Amino acid sequence: MGRKERRDREQKRENYAMKHSAQKRKQTLIAVGVFAVIGVIVGYSAFLFANMTETAPGGPENAGALGSDHAHAAILVKIFGDEFDFSAPAYQIKSSWIHFEGRDGSTIHKHATGVTLGFLFDSLALGVTDQCFEFQDGRNFCTNEDYKLVFFINGQQVSDIRDYEIMEDDRILISYGAETPEELESQLLQLEHQELIK
Repeated sequence: MGRKERRDREQKRENYAMKHSAQKRKQTLIAVGVFAVIGVIVGYSAFLFANMTETAPGGPENAGALGSDHAHAAILVKIFGDEFDFSAPAYQIKSSWIHFEGRDGSTIHKHATGVTLGFLFDSLALGVTDQCFEFQDGRNFCTNEDYKLVFFINGQQVSDIRDYEIMEDDRILISYGAETPEELESQLLQLEHQELIK
């Protein structure tokens, strides 16, 4: 009887060891599977972030990846000689691609290639065409026989600015009214002395 009990005990020990070993293996495989899934998700997220392009939410058409450019431009908007204030909270960081920031309303910050001024004004809910400057409240300032909307980029008058992509240190003037050439020259001089906040 001693041998049989010994064999039974050994058999029980082996069964217990096998069962315990199988449970440990199962738990290890589950843990490896969970970590593999987490690794795939993190890797895919990192890939998407590193390759973020115009298809990212809120991105403009034909824009490069966020961070593909970082340019600053000074802007001055005058309506009947009064300066428009982009430093108000309603105009601060409305898009990651191009915006005003830091409570400053005189420096445009662009963070990707291919982002135009038209996209900036769209993100601010301001309508800008070659003929009109339109506010959110419905006020329109359009070229007519008495008043004119004019655009200047780096001192040169242009017919439209919507498709313009700013470059570092650009100077942009939008002026509406019945300004004389001398008054426009004075606005351009004011713009030239405007500090860029980088």
